[in-house]
Amino acid sequence: MTTRSRVPRLLLPLLCVLALGVGVGVAGCTAGGQDRPTVVVTTNILGDITRNIVGEEADVTVLMRPGADPHSFGISAPRAASVEQADLVVYNGLGLEENVLRHVEAAQEAGVATLAVGEAVDPIPYTSGESANDPDPHFWTDPERVREAVDVIADQVVEQVKGADREAVEKNASAYGEKVTELSSWMRAMFDEIPAERRQLVTNHHVFGYLAERFGFRIVGAVVPSGTTLASPSASDLESLATAVEKAGVKAIFADSSQPDRLAQVLRHESEIDVDVVPLFSESLTEKGKGAATYLEMMRANTRAIAMGLGTE
Repeated sequence: MTTRSRVPRLLLPLLCVLALGVGVGVAGCTAGGQDRPTVVVTTNILGDITRNIVGEEADVTVLMRPGADPHSFGISAPRAASVEQADLVVYNGLGLEENVLRHVEAAQEAGVATLAVGEAVDPIPYTSGESANDPDPHFWTDPERVREAVDVIADQVVEQVKGADREAVEKNASAYGEKVTELSSWMRAMFDEIPAERRQLVTNHHVFGYLAERFGFRIVGAVVPSGTTLASPSASDLESLATAVEKAGVKAIFADSSQPDRLAQVLRHESEIDVDVVPLFSESLTEKGKGAATYLEMMRANTRAIAMGLGTE
């Protein structure tokens, strides 16, 4: 963990006065010349979680837009500059933000405090495919690990974000943590209704390893046999997965709602069996009103979709 020099912050009020005087906006400036603390978050899932923890104690900027792919989204030059001006940068880590990691590293070199949440919640490795043995960054599919992440983020906000009230942050974290715990209990009750022999998942790429471990599912395979959406399957990959799907009697393929399900549809035709392609919100939140605007809403929607896809609703 690193913390940058506070000298630039001491100069910021003067810069704000000069900038506002000529009509130019500067990050951190307010009409009164006050310096608001800022937290920058890379992904929108972590952004929602962090906002619930921070509350009104700091400005929270989320880099990833709703519906974007965390493996491939990029940011503009002004947004990249904002990363280096933050009091704290919260990112997933474990290789998830493939196009944004260099900006996080630049912020670290500039002395900005950074938090790789995935590294702090006991990550597990991929067990198959071309990513086998690499750490899996998709920890948010396990609400118990998200509950751990809430405390990790809260601790760093209190430590690194000057001006943030400890009591308020801890109160926010406790209240949100209770909601995540309730989510976990509800998900377990829903999944307990699925017979063990039906708890089999085929997805667009390897994204639900944590959920499978927590709730007793078996990962049959993935259309893209990798932990990233930037990889592509070969004809032999599709053939092997089709064979596994037929052998296991899989009833549904779960595809990310933010990505085209063309490959999943191809696999359905290749397997020559009757399987449904069911959309899930696996790696990104949506805009408000689109079904997964918050982490809690996303996980409840996915749980219902998995239950329906496996024939329990």
